[in-house]
Amino acid sequence: MNEALPNEGRLRLNNGVMMPSLGFGVYRIAPEMTTEAVLAALRAGYRLIDTAAAYNNEREVGEAVRQSGIPRADIFVTSKLWPTDYGQDAAARALGRSLGKLGLDYVDMFLLHWPLPSRFSQTVASYRVLEQHLAAGRIRAIGVCNHDAANLQALMAETSLAPAVNQVELHPFFPQKELAQAHARLGIVTQAWSPLGGVNIYDAAPGKARHVLDHPVIVSLARRLGRTPAQIVLRWHIQRGHSAIPKSVHPQRMAENLAIFDFALSPADMAAIDGLDTGRRGGDDPQTVTERTYPVVIAP
Repeated sequence: MNEALPNEGRLRLNNGVMMPSLGFGVYRIAPEMTTEAVLAALRAGYRLIDTAAAYNNEREVGEAVRQSGIPRADIFVTSKLWPTDYGQDAAARALGRSLGKLGLDYVDMFLLHWPLPSRFSQTVASYRVLEQHLAAGRIRAIGVCNHDAANLQALMAETSLAPAVNQVELHPFFPQKELAQAHARLGIVTQAWSPLGGVNIYDAAPGKARHVLDHPVIVSLARRLGRTPAQIVLRWHIQRGHSAIPKSVHPQRMAENLAIFDFALSPADMAAIDGLDTGRRGGDDPQTVTERTYPVVIAP
């Protein structure tokens, strides 16, 4: 695992596997752009690449891993199971499909993309399939996305292994402090999707909340510390002990986002960012999501 990273650049999962704390996400990167984007991220120093079946770019991620020349053991690859593939048989087929697209002998981490509260038995059955693949060595760690504390409690009551990671919407406007505290008690790593608050602008309507990176508190800290606003926010994530997976297709920004391990925010700085909590999500509430919420078609 990338020896250039400082100690805080790694997190130990609850099964002992080491995971980089800062990764590169490929959500909304078109397949035809993904291989080059991931290669650029790997050249910049990223060693965690986060994809999903629903992103339809697993094949291109795997190609970048192979082209990079970096030893496979030094790259941590995450993918995710989409809700339309939940259920014991469907999940087993979908995992095989993802491994085939990636062209890898194993995936470092596989996550359930959403809970399905209305069909939670299917969520549980799918997680049990992840447990089986973990035992067989096809996956090194398993976890979930977008589970709130109630979802986690229900899942863990029906399965054998606590998730290693829960990947959730988390940024200064929606820091999910209580959920992160629950994760800490349960030995689950908190991983932030949309760590820079981009979810607030993906489909923003007029008058919707401003971007996190434009907030005066973030801009002021960036100016005082001689950093970019993104570096300030990502540093906040790391100092909270979380993992984050920012995305960019611009090599300069990739490098800037990774260059956050040579400075620290003071307790007052951290408190100022904590104070930006609006209590409002940019994405969907996990309790209301169904397999029909997102009309995703997964390519064969």
